Amino acid sequence: MGQKFQYDESGGTFFYFLLSFWALILGPVTLFYWPRKQKRNPDEEKKLCHCQPCLQKREHLKNAEPWRGIKHFLIKLVIVGGWLTLIFLAYKVSQFDYEMANFDPYEILGISTGASQSEIKKAYRKLSLILHPDKDTGNEKEFMKLSKAYQALTDEESRKNWEKYGNPDGPGAMSFGIALPSWIVEKENSVWVLGLYALVFMVALPIVVGTWWNRSIKFTGDQVLLDTTQMYYYYFHKTPNMALKRVIMILAASLEFDRKHNSEIVERPSDDEEVPHLFKKLPNLKEKNKEKPLCYPYSLKARAILHAHLSRIALNPATLEKDRQYIVGKCPYLIQEQVNCVNQLILLAYAGRIKSLPSIETIENCMKLCPMVVQGLWEFKSPLMQLPHINDDNLKYFMSKKRQIKSLQQYAQMKTDERRSLLRNLSDEEYENVIKVLGKMPSIDFQITVEVMDDENPTEVTAGAIVTVTVNLKRKNMSSLFNDDVAEDDIAENGLDEGKEAGGGDGDNDTKVKRPAWLKQKKGGGKKVKKASKPAPKAAALIKTNVEDSPSVSVERKSKSKSERKQRLDEDQADSADESDADTNELNDKSSGDESTTQKSNPEDDDQEWEKFRKIHEREKSLEGKSKSSHAVHCPYFPHDKQEYWWTYICDRKSRTLLTAPYHITGLVEQETVHLKFTAPTWAGVYSFTVCLRSDSYIGFDQQKDFKLDVKKAPEEITKHPQWEFEDSEEENPVDKADQESEYTTDEDLPEDED
Repeated sequence: MGQKFQYDESGGTFFYFLLSFWALILGPVTLFYWPRKQKRNPDEEKKLCHCQPCLQKREHLKNAEPWRGIKHFLIKLVIVGGWLTLIFLAYKVSQFDYEMANFDPYEILGISTGASQSEIKKAYRKLSLILHPDKDTGNEKEFMKLSKAYQALTDEESRKNWEKYGNPDGPGAMSFGIALPSWIVEKENSVWVLGLYALVFMVALPIVVGTWWNRSIKFTGDQVLLDTTQMYYYYFHKTPNMALKRVIMILAASLEFDRKHNSEIVERPSDDEEVPHLFKKLPNLKEKNKEKPLCYPYSLKARAILHAHLSRIALNPATLEKDRQYIVGKCPYLIQEQVNCVNQLILLAYAGRIKSLPSIETIENCMKLCPMVVQGLWEFKSPLMQLPHINDDNLKYFMSKKRQIKSLQQYAQMKTDERRSLLRNLSDEEYENVIKVLGKMPSIDFQITVEVMDDENPTEVTAGAIVTVTVNLKRKNMSSLFNDDVAEDDIAENGLDEGKEAGGGDGDNDTKVKRPAWLKQKKGGGKKVKKASKPAPKAAALIKTNVEDSPSVSVERKSKSKSERKQRLDEDQADSADESDADTNELNDKSSGDESTTQKSNPEDDDQEWEKFRKIHEREKSLEGKSKSSHAVHCPYFPHDKQEYWWTYICDRKSRTLLTAPYHITGLVEQETVHLKFTAPTWAGVYSFTVCLRSDSYIGFDQQKDFKLDVKKAPEEITKHPQWEFEDSEEENPVDKADQESEYTTDEDLPEDED
């Protein structure tokens, strides 16, 4: 049986291929792209804030895409058309009749199996008069089948072929159909086919790839223009210690707001009148700055709009308000790019590539700007103004002689009656909006653990060691603080107060929380400090925070002198000589009653192994892909929906330097663990560092924790040890000569040729 390849003459194979391919695409497209109308959930709507700015924002988001209805209709129309095409292809395929698919000559002639020759001839004559092509009722295709059926039953050879191969013509060639119509390779259509190939692969494809490449090379991985990133590098390198107002100027100069670099920017003739009028309302705008591009019109306009946004100044809804929504919506991505640029400059300065080192205040001012933009509020304003219906007029109720409420945490921890009495000027509906928003705000339990991972003694830090700070974050809603009688000082203790040095708290701590040693020394006055200055053995160096019991970092110190280390080496040497005897005695001790002592050590070893396994698992989990979904932010002045994100990093306040790159936490739903690593100082001593947590969405939710690092001198490398010395025996065991001979034959073993 031969084989042959042929194009599809009748088109059946091509339609089968088209039907399968079309069904494979149409199913997922329908599943993912069919427009679905979101069902209104009354319970979820009750939880939303119904203040006027929130209602306006939701209405704006609803009308942000005016073509959404037409777009959904067109998508439905295309998908329905695709399914109709699929049904047509299925019907088309079902109509194809393959001649030899089920060849049964008795069925074609309409006679029973085992009919006589006279009956076969009679049936053939009758049907041939009907199906002959010359007749009016003729059908050439059916007549050919009729002839083959008659031949199969009358001709002996054809009958044998049909019985053996199922085909009266005998064994046919195995046919492999190519699922393309034959007209593609016909000579008359060759020019059109080649033209189509040239159009697709030589014109359309290069244009599409070139357009995509030309666009992609203009942006960074975060879809920020490369020219904007270069401008950030230039100004942050030029001004290592940059103030907050200066950061706003650099942000407003981003080329995303320039019509020449972004076609989405709209420039109106009315800007020549409205923008200068806005300048008069905004002090300290520094519009006379001559630096480029800070002095360009687009930069001045964006700067004025940002200042108006932070001051909550109403703008023209038809012109500048639309520009405000676009500019403010771009800011979080641009601010994140600023943070990355400052971090890269700090790394370059550490490597000696650039001379000026950006200060920690510069990168922190960039981080401070993000929640300011999201909430539409200046940093010096009260954080309470992030709540609905709270403005400068009713802030006076929070400041009284009896109580001064300065933070959202303090207000949340008040009793229900006291909370309501402070806002007695608000209606019940307005007060309900305040409680809804306050209850959904985050309450972060911020704990840290400091250790040296992958080391025999993770609690001891030596010079140049890699220190790992594990940051554990647990998020709860602020509603968990409602009706809790907690002292106001406990709230301020975790706050990020840059004016005070952490660890210098006043007053006695009546709680059972274990306070760090360096905090205890500061509370006792001068006499205790003098006592502490007397020569005394150094405390142990345990750089591990008690996460469960203490909100701050408890540091215990362990020190081992060189003499103790040498003594331990000598003891190990002596113990190794009597190791076998010790093992025997140990077994005897177990049987005589010392079994309990041995069993106590095993659980400790198991706990250590389990702790190592847990830490390795947490590190591997932290390396997985980041989630971009956490909790929705109440931000009525921000034009888009916003998720809670956080930054955490380690810095040195005394030297005003950054030790680790800011880690951007984007998936804090309930709990998150972050590992920050840095190199310990090269000189022995006690160092103070700070772990910071900053929000990019809310003002007044920043936290910091100080910890002290007792760095020990790195132990000298051990080059000689008694266990490593092996004495060569004077007399070695004699080796037989036969054992020394190689099993392979050499040239010397071959016999010499005899002449």
